[in-house]
Amino acid sequence: MTTNTTIPVLVNGSAEDRISSLDRGLLYGDGLFETIAVVGGRPRFWSRHMARLQAGCERLGIPCPDAGSLAGEAQGLLPDAERCVLKIIVTRGTGGRGYGPPADPQPTRIVQRHPWPDYPASCREQGVRVRLCEQRLVPNPPLAGIKHLNRLEQVLARQEWDGTDIREGLMADWQGNLVEGTMSNLFIVQDRQLVTPDLGRCGVAGIVRAVLMELAGELGLSVAVRDLGMTALREADEVFLTNSIIGIWPVIGLDEHTWPRGVVTRQLQERLAGLLEGDDQ
Repeated sequence: MTTNTTIPVLVNGSAEDRISSLDRGLLYGDGLFETIAVVGGRPRFWSRHMARLQAGCERLGIPCPDAGSLAGEAQGLLPDAERCVLKIIVTRGTGGRGYGPPADPQPTRIVQRHPWPDYPASCREQGVRVRLCEQRLVPNPPLAGIKHLNRLEQVLARQEWDGTDIREGLMADWQGNLVEGTMSNLFIVQDRQLVTPDLGRCGVAGIVRAVLMELAGELGLSVAVRDLGMTALREADEVFLTNSIIGIWPVIGLDEHTWPRGVVTRQLQERLAGLLEGDDQ
């Protein structure tokens, strides 16, 4: 498959934008990906992203590319990049027709450099409005937590709205438990406790999600991972969303309900910004 593109791309270390039409990532979504913030010319939380990629490959039975090789290829795309987005995709590689994987898979690795998204500062500073998506997430514990290529649920959910008045959609499972946003993880603050949904059945265990759960202790906050319903969301003192690119977006509205950009959210934003801009990763 060949396309014209303006983004720098390496496929298996070569400067080309071409994969086989028999690649299982294309045919079946048989693979994983990582989306990494590059700030000050450096990929942030690199070791955490590589650990999640390794865990995902082990879960799917895909030989994981060498982290050193991926680092070298990534740096090869970043000589003049002050701030951008790095995307790494690993598929099981090519195979014949049918779901059965090849006995000796030769993974395909793709490294892409994308421009930093043009999100307005107001998303971070004033907060965003969200909606509850009609599309639900199907529980599937063997795939829960990993960032696999099967994202059709998120694609269908994101089709539910246009425009920028709504910046993100919250997704629940079939029991009505909130799980995550279409592109983000969800947190609420209640009585200085940080609560985030249990991702043992579905959802992506985000890198920034894990970082914030660690930072919470430094701020004297307890952390709870549990099922989270709409009642708990509405009763929360603060609500915010996270991912590796947006950092933290405060949620200020869902339908008629509103929340402030609260003290805890601001404190976590400051701590996370310090990590992203500093040298300690």
